[in-house]
Amino acid sequence: MAKATTSTRKTTTTSAKTAVPSAPAAKKAAPVVVTQATPVVSAPEMKKVDLVDAVVERSGIKKKFAKPAIEAALAILGEAIDEGRSLNLRPMGKLKVQRAKEVANGKVITARIRQPKDQNTEPKDGVAEAAE
Repeated sequence: MAKATTSTRKTTTTSAKTAVPSAPAAKKAAPVVVTQATPVVSAPEMKKVDLVDAVVERSGIKKKFAKPAIEAALAILGEAIDEGRSLNLRPMGKLKVQRAKEVANGKVITARIRQPKDQNTEPKDGVAEAAE
């Protein structure tokens, strides 16, 4: 026979957890996979040789005359950007240096270029023709 044991525990009256009527079940949002966007490259990188060839083709001047002029122009543009100057060169657009930071092997320059909507590359009537 089982012996009946008496408990000496004091019963306390604690408020029992009452179930709160739940609100209508909210729809769970479907998980979204976030991927990093890759930049869209429309054409391969243009090198200085490609630029010289394009200028020779478009202008009709000889390569031996175009190359030093282009190299001088690129050097001047590079110096102006290094100084933090803004450039307004139509039809290329307006270039504004946002920030620059020195790094171990050079300088990182962040710039914005705003191009006009009407990129008319044809020379205006008042421009003289290149001498041959």
